[in-house]
Amino acid sequence: MNQKLVAVVDYGMGNLRSVSKAAEHMADAQTRIIVTSHPGEIEDADAIIFPGQGAAKACMKALMDTGMIHPIQKAAKEKPFFGICMGLQVLMSHSDENNGVDCLDVIKGQVVHFDETAHPELKIPHMGWNQIHQTNDHPLWHNIPQDSRFYFVHSYFVQPENKAYIAGETTHGQTFASALSHQNLFAIQAHPEKSAEHGLQLFKNFLAWNGH
Repeated sequence: MNQKLVAVVDYGMGNLRSVSKAAEHMADAQTRIIVTSHPGEIEDADAIIFPGQGAAKACMKALMDTGMIHPIQKAAKEKPFFGICMGLQVLMSHSDENNGVDCLDVIKGQVVHFDETAHPELKIPHMGWNQIHQTNDHPLWHNIPQDSRFYFVHSYFVQPENKAYIAGETTHGQTFASALSHQNLFAIQAHPEKSAEHGLQLFKNFLAWNGH
């Protein structure tokens, strides 16, 4: 059996060590996890994990500076692709963060800030454990109970134009899309690498997934 190569995208921000360790922990003997900022290694990988935290503008600049934008856009349409936190938001067309940033435009839609005027009692950023209500029966939800709790840290959330892409929803004052899926792509707003056994199960499911 051929070895499967999974690339964790390194753009200088994000929980790279904990993400790569979680993936390694759940990988079988046939799966090799690498952390890379090299466009060629993104192109050669069989699957991509795009983790992250930080700001949209800095993320897009780092992807541009490393030459990874086109390989990542291509991978997000062609091979199993797992976006985490900023790795979800940057897939959208545009983010309101940093006075507005054009993103990768893999999924049509916006990244918007929580509405603090409608919910003045809310703490922003949305930080800590919260439930994800699964809205479709996706392979990555396998063995993860409905309404399981995941760990979140964010002030912005995604609004896809096509609501059929929503794979999970979470409520923090307002209900927002906390997971998206489309063909070979799955992305989540929470941090599975900080989300105990359900987070590890998500990595396990992704590593076993062929993108269909």
